[in-house]
Order: sequence, then C-alpha cells, then structure tokens
Amino acid sequence: MRENVLAPSMLSADFKILGKQLKETEEAGAQYIHFDVMDGIFVPSISFGMPVLSSVKGATDQVLDVHLMVTEPIRYVKEFASCGADIITIHLEACEDPGAALDAIHACGVRAGISIKPATPVEELIPYLDKADMFLVMSVEPGFGGQAFIPESLERIRQLRYLLDERDLEKDVEVDGGIYHSNVAEVLDAGANVIVSGSGVYKGNIRKNTAEFMEILRNHE
Repeated sequence: MRENVLAPSMLSADFKILGKQLKETEEAGAQYIHFDVMDGIFVPSISFGMPVLSSVKGATDQVLDVHLMVTEPIRYVKEFASCGADIITIHLEACEDPGAALDAIHACGVRAGISIKPATPVEELIPYLDKADMFLVMSVEPGFGGQAFIPESLERIRQLRYLLDERDLEKDVEVDGGIYHSNVAEVLDAGANVIVSGSGVYKGNIRKNTAEFMEILRNHE
C-alpha cells in the first residue's frame, strides 16, 4: 500500500526563522519538504536555488523534494543533486527532451519526478510513465503561492492514477496547489498520495496544522 506523504512547501515559510519552522513540520510528522525553484522565465516569479538547498539539507532529516519550475532544467540537475536533493521534479512543458532530463536525474542517484501544468493534457505523460518515480499534478498555475485549488484537478488526478494502475505501475502521484485540511481528503480519494501544502501548513500554528494534515493522511483509506 502506498504511503501518504505530506510535503510542506517551503515557499510559504518565514525565512527569518526557516530552520526552526522546518523542524516544527518534521517533529509534527511531515516526511518531505517541498522546495520550489523558480527562474522568472518558465514562471513569472523568482524564488531560491542551490545555496538555500545546501543550507536546508543540514537543518532537517526530511526528504528534500525539489520542484524545478525552470526552463531546460537538465542544466541544473547535477548541481541540485550535489546540494542534497532527494527527489528532483522537472516540468514536461519546460523540457526539449523530458526523457533525457529524467535520465540525467537518475544518473545522479536521485529519484525523478515530472510535472504538468493545469492546461496540459494528462495523456502527455504516457511516454514517461515507466521512466519517472513520481508524477506531479499542479492544481494551480505554477509560480505563486496562495491560489485556490482548481476543481477540475480531481479528474486529472483520477485519470493519471488510472493510467498508472492499468500498467501495474506503483508510482507516487503528488499534487500541489490550494490544498488545505478541508479538501485534502478529496485529493487523496482521487488517487494522490503525496500532498504539497504551503499556506495550509505555515499560516498559523505550524505544529498544529501539520499534525492535523498527518492525522487525515494516516487515517485515509
């Protein structure tokens, strides 16, 4: 049975006290940290990169789930792997050759993920179903935190899980964008097992928010 995983999005943390806040999510049960890298080209915003990842690697034992929202991410795979990434996810839409980018990630001994934006048909992932370890469905437009969950994402998650199941592929399905305690069960029901949440974790009481998410994830059937 697939493990349900919480991946708090570091983009919503308070960077003045980042190490403390990451530790709070870890102690409350969150298994991953979601690390959003934005280049100002593939998405409008610019976030953070390799030096921050190196610092975070020493602050927590959580799995570092690096989401590269950058053009031609294959250029940076080795650097992010050497800085401590455990999973590197690239965007299908940002790559001239997504398969080569996934191969480059695996060559570094790191788990490989591939993501699609809300307007990209799920079927475009079919050539990569046996190449990636994780598939990330964006449930908002990538590039900004705090957006509302796009309801049509639930059907996209179901469709992706069906494509994996009919091929007997036991892969992770991650969902990122607009997920809170109030709607996470729907996302799990649709077939996701790795849940990214930024505002839902970091806004307010971080330990309490994380613990409530983990209770839902552990009890979900």
